[in-house]
Amino acid sequence: MIAPGSEAPSFALPAHDGTTQALGDFAGRRVVLWFYPKADTPG
Repeated sequence: MIAPGSEAPSFALPAHDGTTQALGDFAGRRVVLWFYPKADTPG
């Protein structure tokens, strides 16, 4: 678990347009990470 306010580890994820977005692409800018833990699940 990452503590609130700490730096996130480097990662890359697929974007809606098929490209890959990496956290490093936003260096020097504020980023909000938003997670939907139960998205697309029956829970």
